Amino acid sequence: MQDIVSVTGITKTYASGFQALNGIDLAIHSGEIFALLGPNGAGKTTLISIVCGIVNASSGKVVVDGHDIVRDFRAARSIIGLVPQELTTDAFETVWNTVSFSRGLFGRAPNPAHIEKVLKALSLWDKKDNKIMTLSGGMKRRLMIAKALSHEPKVLFLDEPTAGVDVTLRRDMWQLVRELRDTGVTVILTTHYIEEAEEMADRVGVINKGELVLVENKAELMRKLGRKELTLQLAAPLAQVPDKLQPYALTLSADGNDLTYTYDAQSGRAGIATLLKDLGDLGIPFKDLHTTQSSLEDIFVGLLKEGA
Repeated sequence: MQDIVSVTGITKTYASGFQALNGIDLAIHSGEIFALLGPNGAGKTTLISIVCGIVNASSGKVVVDGHDIVRDFRAARSIIGLVPQELTTDAFETVWNTVSFSRGLFGRAPNPAHIEKVLKALSLWDKKDNKIMTLSGGMKRRLMIAKALSHEPKVLFLDEPTAGVDVTLRRDMWQLVRELRDTGVTVILTTHYIEEAEEMADRVGVINKGELVLVENKAELMRKLGRKELTLQLAAPLAQVPDKLQPYALTLSADGNDLTYTYDAQSGRAGIATLLKDLGDLGIPFKDLHTTQSSLEDIFVGLLKEGA
């Protein structure tokens, strides 16, 4: 798969001596949705700002669609759309005018049909003549996306795109992001909502303390690091876990009525079959069983604990 963004050896150290980024290497594939996860202060926004040419890196190189972000800034920047966390808009301008103006900033010829298409896709068409000051917070967030899409970028950065947005609008925006990906736009988003990444992302990157902890296909990450739990509701309580079952590292509930078996997704079926056979051999019947699986949030928290 072709890479549209290539980040090599990026570091950022501020005048105070604080190192925000330490040797970041990252390749973003063309046409994917890539989610960058990390706690506050991890370096997510700094990395995005460097790729977008807003912040200068201390060292390293960024190439966007074949254009060096420093040597060929104008061409590289014209390929990128950025939706920042902050809602920075001219309160007294109309929706139509501010989106059209954003397109002109990139030297693109006027294209009313494209602006109309973007505003309709973002449910802003009926607000096109409204002044920005009259819009709700959710509408202003959508307006920021419209401005970022005004010049038809190949790469769209969304920095906490649904912060402060209600649940219904958040799901509408998820759908919009998928539709953008389907048209060929590469989407990179940072988010605090783990379910957002779990819902949308093709690949996930985790950044912590300025270092990239991992980059992995989401499905593969869930398969490799996801944990499952099988809970058996026993027909009669146990005083303790029998010696023969010790290799399974089972957890017995305080009342002795539930046995919990934690296993990884790769070796689960074989382990469960053997466990159930051993329970039968020991004459330990159970009334019911159910399984639960760790979410991307569980994996994320675990990775951060490992790096603490």
